Amino acid sequence: MKKILLNLTILTGMAVFMSFDKPLKEVNYTVDTERSTIGWSAKKVGGGHSGTVKITSGNLVYNGKALTKGTFLMNMSSITSDNAKVTTHLKSDDFFSAEKNPNAKFDITKVTAAGSDRVNIAGVLTIKGISQPISFPATVKSQKDIVVAVANGIRVDRTKYDIKYRSKTIFLEIGDKAIDDEFELNINLVAKR
Repeated sequence: MKKILLNLTILTGMAVFMSFDKPLKEVNYTVDTERSTIGWSAKKVGGGHSGTVKITSGNLVYNGKALTKGTFLMNMSSITSDNAKVTTHLKSDDFFSAEKNPNAKFDITKVTAAGSDRVNIAGVLTIKGISQPISFPATVKSQKDIVVAVANGIRVDRTKYDIKYRSKTIFLEIGDKAIDDEFELNINLVAKR
C-alpha cells in the first residue's frame, strides 16, 4: 500500500510540475487595415502639419496573456497632410521618397509589462530602407477575438532615416525655415483572430 501511495504521489508531482512547464499557445491576430489608423504630426518654426498614413498589412501575436511580437507595413504613397502641397512634398525625395520606398515597416521585438493593460514596446522602425531601434509605451487590450494596441506621442527622429530637409541640426544657419527633426506618431491598431 505504501508503494502504491508513493507511486501516486510521484505521478501527481510530475503531472503538476509538467503543467507549469507548458508554454502558452501563441495566437496570430491580423491587423484590420480599415479600422486601424496612424496619425502623424510635425512642427516647424511658426506652425506645423498633421496627417495620416495607411496601414497595408500586419499582425500581432498574443500568447493568451500578453502581446509578444508583431509587425505592420505602412504605405508611404498614402501619406496625407492638412495641406495638399505638403502632401506632395512628403512623398518626394526630400522626405519619404515614396516612389523608391513605397513601404515603411515596424517590427515589435520585445514587449514588457508596465501595469494593467500597459506595456513598453521595443522594436525596429524601417523608413527609406533604413532600420533604427525605437521604444515607446502603449496600451494593449484583448477581448475575445480582438486585440487593440494604442500608442500616442511616439517621437521619431527623421534625420536617422536620411530625411534631412530643413533640419536645424544638419543646416545650422537655416533660421526660421527650420523643421523640427522629430515628428510624432499616434498608432491605433485593431487586430482580429
